[in-house]
Amino acid sequence: MSFSTLGLSQPILEAVAKAGYANPSPIQAQAIPAVLGGRDIMAAAQTGTGKTAAFALPIIELLCKGVAAKSNQVRTLVLTPTRELAAQVHDNFRIYSANQRLRCEVVFGGVKINPQMMRLRGGADVLVATPGRLLDLYNQNALRFDRLEILVLDEADRMLDMGFIHDIKRILKVLPPKRQNLLFSATFSSEIRQLAKGLVNSPVEISVTPPNSTVKAVKQWLCPVDKKQKSPLLRDLIAQNRWEQVLVFSRT
Repeated sequence: MSFSTLGLSQPILEAVAKAGYANPSPIQAQAIPAVLGGRDIMAAAQTGTGKTAAFALPIIELLCKGVAAKSNQVRTLVLTPTRELAAQVHDNFRIYSANQRLRCEVVFGGVKINPQMMRLRGGADVLVATPGRLLDLYNQNALRFDRLEILVLDEADRMLDMGFIHDIKRILKVLPPKRQNLLFSATFSSEIRQLAKGLVNSPVEISVTPPNSTVKAVKQWLCPVDKKQKSPLLRDLIAQNRWEQVLVFSRT
């Protein structure tokens, strides 16, 4: 299977090829036709499976067939749990829409809000946002959702884990009821299914992640060692493998 068989137009196919992708991943092969068909979807997929392209590519295709966003309007809203993920998703949208005339913006907390308000004056065909900053901008009348076409919740399980459920509910209340909804999560937990009840309508369920599985691209191994030897072992591993970047998690 190739991207050309999924219903994407030539400008998008060229952008995908330039980004170095030849064949769609399983999540992309299942999600792209469903999104292009206007269906709501619930997709279980981990980071590293190509899930961003699974919703970004068909969204770009759909948006290019409509009317560009007007002042302060948002046509597609992508909610993410962290500023890092928001920036990454925004970069992907810009890469995939390089041959299209779409306005893609990103907003998150931790930076000044005024420059974000200025950028949104021209409207956004795609807005990637973290929940807290989005509500701040909405409360300051910097955003309008009456023409919203598509809502994406990316890594919805992480948003619930981080306590964003109340912010998400506030956001859903100000969105138009008629829209396409795309929910992506690492798992379909009971909490995620409860959230989905008030969000998606007759969704296509897609799961490419077996329960309790890990990303194949990540090498993992276990070192059984006495508690007192953990720090010396870590130092030895770093020295022997000449690791230049190491992220260490500890319990406390």
